[in-house]
Amino acid sequence: MEGTSSVLLLLLLLPLLGLTGRTAAQRCPQPCVCDNARRHVACRHQNLTKVPPAIPELTQQLDLQGNQLKAIPPAAFQDLPHLTHLDLRRCQVEQVAEGAFRGLGRLLVLNLAANRLRALPQEALAGLGALRRLELQGNRLEELRPGAFGALGALLSLNLAHNALVYLPPLAFQGLQRARGLRLEHNALSVLAPEALAGLPALRRLSLRHNELQALPGAALAPARGLARLELGHNPFTYAGEEDGLALPGLRELLLDHGALQALDARAFARCPRLHTLDLRGNQLAALPPLQGPGQLRRLRLRGNPLWCGCRARPLLEWLARARVRSDGACRGPRRLRGEALDALRPSDLRCPGDPAAAEEEAEERAEAGARAPAAPPGPAAAAEEDGAARPCPRACVCAAAARHSGCEARGLRALPRGFPADTELLDLRRNHFPAVPRAAFPGLGRLVSLHLQHCGVAALQPGALAGLDGLLYLYLSDNRLSGLAAGALDGAPRLAYLYLERNRLLQVPAAALRAPPRLCALHLQGNALARLAPGDLAGAPALRWLYLSGNRLAQVAPGALGPAPELETLHLDRNQLREVPTAALEGLPALRELQLSGNPLGALRDGAFRPVGESLQHLFLNSTGLEQVSPGAFSGLGPQLQSLHLQKNQLQALPALPSLSQLELVDLSGNPFRCDCQLLPLHRWLAGLNLRVGATCAAPPSARGQQVKAAAAVFEVCPGWATRKTKRMPGARRARGQR
Repeated sequence: MEGTSSVLLLLLLLPLLGLTGRTAAQRCPQPCVCDNARRHVACRHQNLTKVPPAIPELTQQLDLQGNQLKAIPPAAFQDLPHLTHLDLRRCQVEQVAEGAFRGLGRLLVLNLAANRLRALPQEALAGLGALRRLELQGNRLEELRPGAFGALGALLSLNLAHNALVYLPPLAFQGLQRARGLRLEHNALSVLAPEALAGLPALRRLSLRHNELQALPGAALAPARGLARLELGHNPFTYAGEEDGLALPGLRELLLDHGALQALDARAFARCPRLHTLDLRGNQLAALPPLQGPGQLRRLRLRGNPLWCGCRARPLLEWLARARVRSDGACRGPRRLRGEALDALRPSDLRCPGDPAAAEEEAEERAEAGARAPAAPPGPAAAAEEDGAARPCPRACVCAAAARHSGCEARGLRALPRGFPADTELLDLRRNHFPAVPRAAFPGLGRLVSLHLQHCGVAALQPGALAGLDGLLYLYLSDNRLSGLAAGALDGAPRLAYLYLERNRLLQVPAAALRAPPRLCALHLQGNALARLAPGDLAGAPALRWLYLSGNRLAQVAPGALGPAPELETLHLDRNQLREVPTAALEGLPALRELQLSGNPLGALRDGAFRPVGESLQHLFLNSTGLEQVSPGAFSGLGPQLQSLHLQKNQLQALPALPSLSQLELVDLSGNPFRCDCQLLPLHRWLAGLNLRVGATCAAPPSARGQQVKAAAAVFEVCPGWATRKTKRMPGARRARGQR
C-alpha cells in the first residue's frame, strides 16, 4: 500500500515538473517546437504575423526567424522576462515600436538581421540594459539618430553591416560605454561627423570596409583611442597623409586594402606608434616611402600594387631590411625585374643614374606612368576609365568611377570646375578659393548626394546656385565667410536634409533661405555670431530634428522661435550668453530629447524651468553654467524618462532632492562646493538610494571636506529626524541585503 501511494504521488508531481512529453506538448504553442530541458522555443518559417501567445514563461531562447511579423508592437515580449536570446532574422520587420522590448532585462543577444528596417525610433531598444550583442545587418537603415543606442550600456558588439547609411551624426553611438566591436561595412558612408564615435571609449575593432569614404576619417576616429584593429578597405582613397589626422596610439592592425591609393606620405601613420600590420594590397601604389613613426611595424602587405622597382625604391628596400618589416609585394617593372618579390631584392639590384642601362629603365618608367594616367598636379591621375572609354573629369581633379566620387581638394582652384561625370554622387571641392558660387554652378549633376565646399572662402551663395541638384542631401559650407544666405540660395535642392553652416559670419538665422528645402532635418550653425533666435527664424523648417547653435552670442531665444519645428529632438544652445533657461521658447516641442545649455551664465534655475519638455526630455546638460541656486521646483515636470543630468563644474553649495527622477542612468555633480550640513540631508538621502556614481563631494565644513556627499553619513547623523528616518528604512535595508 505504501509503494502504491508513492507511485501515485510521483505521477501527480510529473506534470508540475514538466517531465512528461504530453505536458511539454500542452505547454508549447502551435506550430512551435519546444525543448523544455534547454528552455528553447523555435517557431521558424511558419508564416506567423505576430508573436505566438502562450510561450512558456521560463523560455530563455526564442527563435522566430523566417516569419512575417512586419511590425514589433510595444511590449511584444513582456510575458517572457527570462529570455536571453531572441532571433528575429528574416521576419520582414519594417517597424520596431518604442518600448517593443521592454521587460527583457535579461536579454543577451538580439538578432534583427535581414529585415526591412529603415529607421530605429529613439526608444525602440529601451529596456535592454543587459544586451551584449545586437545584429542589425542586412536592413535598409538610412540614418542613425543620436541616442538610438543610449539604453544599451552593456552592449559589447553591434553589427550594422549591409545597410544604406550615408552619414554618421555626432554621438551616433552615445551610451555604448562597453562596446568593443562595431561593424559598418557595406554601407554608403561618405562622411563621418567629428564626434560620431565619441560614445565608444572601449572600442577595439571597427570595420568600415566597402563604403564611400574619400579620405581617412581621422577626426571622427580620434575619440576611439583604444582601437586595435581598423578596417578601411574597399574605400576610394587616393591619398593618405599626416594631415588626415589618424592618431590612434593603440592601433595594431590597419587594413587599407583594395582601394584607390596612388600616393602615401611617409608620416601618414606617424601617430600610430604601435602599428604592427599594415595591409595595402590591391591599390595603385607605384612607389612607397619608408614609413616614419610606427616603430613596431612588422608586416607590410603590398600584393596587387603596380610597384616600380627602380632607383626610387632603394630607400624602401633599405628601410624594410633595417626595420625588419616583412613584405609580400612584387615588382611590376622594369621588365627585367617584373614579378620579382620585393623581399627577395637587395638595394643593389635596383639601377640608379650612372648604372648601365639606367637611362633605358627611366624611359620605360616614364612610359609606364603615362599609361597609368596623365599627371594632375599636385596629386595623382585625373581621368578614370569605364568599359575602356574615357570618362569626363576636369583637369586637376580626380574622378573615381567605381565609387562615383569626384574631388579637387586643395588644388588652388579659383573658379568652380565643370564637366564632372553625370553619375557623381560625392563632389569634394574643399580648400580652394571660391568667393562666390554663381547660379547653376553644378550643371548635369542631378544625382549628386553630398557636396563639400568647406574652407573655400565662400562669401556669397547666389540664388539658384544649386539648380538641378535634385538628389542633394548633404551640403557642407562650414568654415567660410558667409554673413547671410539669399532667399533663393538653396533653391534647386528640394531633398536637402543636412545643412552645415558652422564657423561662418552669420548674424542671424537665414530664415528666407530655409524655406526652400522642406525636408531639412539637421541645421548646423555653431560658431557664428547669432545674437537672438526670433519668431519666424525656423518657419521654413517644419521637419527639423537637430538644431546646433553652440558657440554663438545668443542672449535670447524668444517665445515661439522654436515652435515651427515640432519634431525637434536635439537642441544645442551651449556656450552662448543666456542668463536664464528659455522656458517659454520650449513650448510646443513634444519630441525634444536632448537639451544642451552648458557654458551659459545661468546662475540660477527657477521653478518649472523645464516643464514644457518634461514628458520627453532624456538628456539635460547644465554643466559649467555658474549655477549657485536651484529652486526646489526647478526640475518639476521631469520624470522617469530623464536618463542623464549634468550639473558638474558649477557653484552649488546645496541642491534639493530629486526623487521624481527615478530612472537616471547618469548624474554628474562633480566640481561643486557642496556644504554638507542639515540642509543637504534630503540630497544625501536621495543620493544614497541611487546605484550611481555622482561625484558630489563636500567642500564645507572643514571636518567633512573631500568626503562623498553620498557616503558622508556621519556628517548628517546629528540632524533632526535622522534616527527616525533610519529606523523606518532598516527593514527594507535588511531585505535589500538579503536579496543581494
